[in-house]
Amino acid sequence: MTLPARVDVVVPAHDEEDGIGGCVEALAVAVRVLRRAHPTVEVSVVVVLDGCTDRTAFVLRSAAAADPLWTEVPLEVVETAHLGVGRARAVGTTRALATGPEPSARWTAHTDADSRVDPGWLVQQVEAHADGAHVLVGAVVPDPDDLDPVVLARWTHAHPPGSTLGHVHGANLGLRGDVCLAIGGFDPVPEHEDVRLVERARALGFDVRATTDLPVVTSGRFDGRTPGGYAEHLRRTYGDAS
Repeated sequence: MTLPARVDVVVPAHDEEDGIGGCVEALAVAVRVLRRAHPTVEVSVVVVLDGCTDRTAFVLRSAAAADPLWTEVPLEVVETAHLGVGRARAVGTTRALATGPEPSARWTAHTDADSRVDPGWLVQQVEAHADGAHVLVGAVVPDPDDLDPVVLARWTHAHPPGSTLGHVHGANLGLRGDVCLAIGGFDPVPEHEDVRLVERARALGFDVRATTDLPVVTSGRFDGRTPGGYAEHLRRTYGDAS
C-alpha cells in the first residue's frame, strides 16, 4: 500500500460566512485523525475566497487562529474577484499542485465551504490513492438542521443505502494529482465543473470509484450559490414543507 506523500485540500468559498467556520473546524478534526492513522502523509489546505462580500474572510481567519493546528499545517487563503465555482476550484487546485512532491505522489481532495467533512474523510481519501484509485466520488447528505421535518422525511425516504452512488458532488471528491493534470483539471464554468471532470476521467479510461461511506454534510438551504447546484436540486426535488 503506497500512500501519497501529500494530500491537498481545496475549498472554494463565495459568501459563506455561516458555513466556513464549521468547514475549517471539521477539516482540523480530519487532519488530526489522518495524522494518527498515517503520520507520514503531509497535508495542505487552500481556501479560495471567490469574490466574497460578506464576513467569510474574517470568520475563516478567526477559526484558523483559534486552533493551533493551523500553525503547523499550511492553510493558504487566496482572494480573487468573483470567478464562479468552477474557476475558483481550478485556481485552488493549480495553487496546491504548484509546489511539493511529484503529482503522481499527490492526492487532491475537494469539498465546499458550506460543508463539514467526516472525521475519517482524509484517511478515506489517501487510502483511495493507496488502493490504486484515480478518482474517488463521495456522497453528500444535507444538514438535517437546515430542513423542515417534512422535507427531511421526503429526502430520507428517497435515499435508502447506496442510492447516492452515481451522483457527483464537488463537496466530496478526490483525485490523484497527475490525473487531475492529465484531464485538464476543473473547467472554468459557473456550475457542474465536478460532473464534467468525472465524465472526462471516465471517458479517458481512468479508474473512477464511488463510495457512500463517510458522506460529507452539506448545507440544506434552498438558496444556493450556483443556479444548478445542490441547493437547487433540494428545492426542486423535495420542495417546501407544504
